[in-house]
Amino acid sequence: MILAVLLVFSFIQLRSQDIQDLEITSKDSIVASSWIFGLGFNAVDDAGSEFSNVFNFQDNWNVVPFPSRLSIGRYFRNGLGLEAIGSFNRYQEGKVIDGLVNTEDIDYYAIDARVSYDLNKILGETGFFDPYVGIGAGFTNANNQGRGTYNAVVGFRAWINDNWGVDLNSSGKWTMDSGTSTNHIQHAAGVVYRFGIEKELSEKGKEKLALLEAMEKEQQRVNDSIAAAQLAEQEAKELAERLKREQEAAALAEAERKAAEAKRAKQEAIQSSINALGDVNFNLNSSYLTSNDKALLDNLIEILQENSSVVLEVTSHTDARGTDEYNLWLSERRLQRTTEYLLSNGIAKERIVSEAKGESELKNDCDDGVYCTEDKHRVNRRSEFTVVKF
Repeated sequence: MILAVLLVFSFIQLRSQDIQDLEITSKDSIVASSWIFGLGFNAVDDAGSEFSNVFNFQDNWNVVPFPSRLSIGRYFRNGLGLEAIGSFNRYQEGKVIDGLVNTEDIDYYAIDARVSYDLNKILGETGFFDPYVGIGAGFTNANNQGRGTYNAVVGFRAWINDNWGVDLNSSGKWTMDSGTSTNHIQHAAGVVYRFGIEKELSEKGKEKLALLEAMEKEQQRVNDSIAAAQLAEQEAKELAERLKREQEAAALAEAERKAAEAKRAKQEAIQSSINALGDVNFNLNSSYLTSNDKALLDNLIEILQENSSVVLEVTSHTDARGTDEYNLWLSERRLQRTTEYLLSNGIAKERIVSEAKGESELKNDCDDGVYCTEDKHRVNRRSEFTVVKF
């Protein structure tokens, strides 16, 4: 048994070391979606030679010596991106423009929108190298000619870290009005900044996570086996402890039951003593206490003083004669005089719960329209007392 436990313990240590070696790190995650802001330079080749001789920098490329391209875009988990781009340039004197040597400096500007696709979704994620292709449209003012353009782009971004990188791309721009303007090429280079980043595991990270989950599952199986062995060893002890607790709980429950019965019996006895005193019965249309009423209340006060934990509910009522509104007001007056007498004779306010009920709770059938003797009506003109807490 000891040898088996030692072997299992050694296996767990080896597994734990393996799991530490396979720990998921920041290198296992990639940027899945983000906003990208770019600032850089652009070069325009509008020599009129379409897409031939594109590397003739000296004669064909026009560049200004300051940042001249601004972009912002949103890139999604599916590899698609939407980008808006603004650029400025200047056709320089002496450069070839539309097949002719330019004789003066001419400003160039363009506003473009495009949809791009991240080729890593096809080629496989590299983590730092981000090639893409795209298509779009825009408006360009070049050589003093405004034109709409259809655009196609190919480029890549190289990321230094999650936020910063460089962007290099080339765009072909085909004019929408071939009769008055020409096609041209625009190259761009600059820095890009990513923000609003959402990340996910790379393929390698997903493989490591799957392996980790498999190892943890195996380790859990081993732990479960150990736990089962320990459980079997403890069953006898736990059974004895459970039986002891059950016996103690049964004894406690029996003691609580007896205490509750004794408390209930005591409360019933107190209520019986109060019931034996009877109700405070008022004269017709009166809320004043008679000497007999005060004598009854004095006996009630004595019971309350002998049982200091009793909380008493006092309710006051009227007979059915008179309006509901008047009877409710009259019962409130009767309640006030009853409770004030108790309070003035040493009964604490927090020991009294009171409610005026008007004619809503008659003790007999002497309701509106029913003839009754004065004695029957008197039964309903009352203050009652009920023990609500002991």
